[in-house]
Amino acid sequence: MSTELQGQIAIITGASSGIGAGVAKSMAQAGATVVINYPSPSSQPAADAVLKEIIDAGGKGMTAQCDVSKEDEVARMFADVVAAHGTVDILVNNAGLQRDAKFHEMTLDQWNTVIGVNLTGQFLCAREAIREFLRRGPRPEVSVATGKIICMSSVHELIPWAGHANYASSKGAIKMLMQSLAQEYGDRQIRVNSICPGAIQTPINKPAWETPQALNSLMTLIPYNRIGQPQDIGNLAVFLASDKSDYITGASIFIDGGMTVFEGFATGG
Repeated sequence: MSTELQGQIAIITGASSGIGAGVAKSMAQAGATVVINYPSPSSQPAADAVLKEIIDAGGKGMTAQCDVSKEDEVARMFADVVAAHGTVDILVNNAGLQRDAKFHEMTLDQWNTVIGVNLTGQFLCAREAIREFLRRGPRPEVSVATGKIICMSSVHELIPWAGHANYASSKGAIKMLMQSLAQEYGDRQIRVNSICPGAIQTPINKPAWETPQALNSLMTLIPYNRIGQPQDIGNLAVFLASDKSDYITGASIFIDGGMTVFEGFATGG
């Protein structure tokens, strides 16, 4: 285990699987006490399994059920964490989902569900985190920053995505939310950044990699010629939460094997 995040409390939303679980494990390995958020009782066994893996490896943490799109549940989660650990130092706004449809067939419920979790959920959690950072003030014994927020965005804050207008819209909006918070609270030493993953091997995008044919097709979009892993995102999240990145705020950092250089144009388009 390392010590970059020693003594810090990190809430990771949507951490019972996929990227969130990878981030929780990486932050625990870096010394943070991690709060593994999961959305509903049905996800508790998966969250418990992530926590067990962290504890078995010598880390520390707890689980917390909360639907991030619900204001009262978010407030309760933060209050419970502060009661248990005294404060929050790091928020990783990771919870997200897809409800895909052709735009002319997309229902209002599909739109609202994605915006509610992916965007409103980040608003609600970031608001509670900033309120806590301002309440307690700096903790120079653990970090030069008063608090750190990492928003999980996507390459689709930049790349349009036909058939996924609700998802792409939520990620484009996250960019503006992140930058506005970085601008508004930078003078309080609160840092806010976004991680923008490309294709990561997680359950949310299983059809894109589960067969050799699908994976080969995916590689036509990725110059680095491999699919990303949750640990890739976890490593970057630890860096962004650590004092090694203290002069980085308001940044969208793409971690995509080069997807955003548009490999389709490598032969002239």
